[in-house]
Amino acid sequence: MYREISVTLSERSPHVAIVTLNRPDKLNALTKVMEAELREAMESADRDDTIRVVVLTGAGKGFCAGMDINELEILPPGDIRAAQWMRPYDMNRRADYQTRYGYFPAMRKPVISAINGAAAGLGLVFALYSDMRFASSKAAFSTAFARRGLIAEHGISWILPRVVGPGHAADLLYSARKVLAVEALQMRLVDRVCEPDDLMAYTLEYASDLAENVSPRSIRVMKHQLWEQPFQTLADATQMANTEMFESIQSDDFTEGVAHFIERRQARFTGR
Repeated sequence: MYREISVTLSERSPHVAIVTLNRPDKLNALTKVMEAELREAMESADRDDTIRVVVLTGAGKGFCAGMDINELEILPPGDIRAAQWMRPYDMNRRADYQTRYGYFPAMRKPVISAINGAAAGLGLVFALYSDMRFASSKAAFSTAFARRGLIAEHGISWILPRVVGPGHAADLLYSARKVLAVEALQMRLVDRVCEPDDLMAYTLEYASDLAENVSPRSIRVMKHQLWEQPFQTLADATQMANTEMFESIQSDDFTEGVAHFIERRQARFTGR
């Protein structure tokens, strides 16, 4: 039986995957089917050792307008522990990142959100769980929750203050007002703003630079360091860095990193 695919996974290059929310007529408002497809697309890219960077974007004029109101459910608090939302238990992965949408920071690859339009509610959650956020100058952002009688969902009350600071976080959550791209950049909600026609080209050029010229092993370890940092003391972070430095100096990528610099040639990193 034919069914329209609402999340697509494609490749820009051998090392960059593009995951596209593909329901443009509804500004990519999420359905249960899309939610499952998104997770599978992201995890598929993460499992593929040839993929080094993942770009998440939306089809048409929107990034993601949140959960489709017709599929909004009242779920018990234990829902996030339900098997269908949990990754297989991994002793090396913090439990905080095994929640319903916590698989973004748990991925080994960097995730860059290319926010081409409205990012509201759950769409903003996806953007915040990404490692970086590049936005169109026509993008708009809203937490949306307070204007629907809801609360700060899916850990956004933890992550938003770490991105924009406590005052901006309170403003965005309490008012649920619409924030345009220029203001979003000023408060560091996004990291870059591009003209609409330039957004994907800029994002993919940046992603390709990471994929081609930087050690995938280094990025993998540094992503882990960055997402562990909120739970660490300075001493914890330093000890972790000391251990990882000892391992990295013995890696193939370190050997290649030195060799390509001395030989003045393109790097041939393997991620090992």
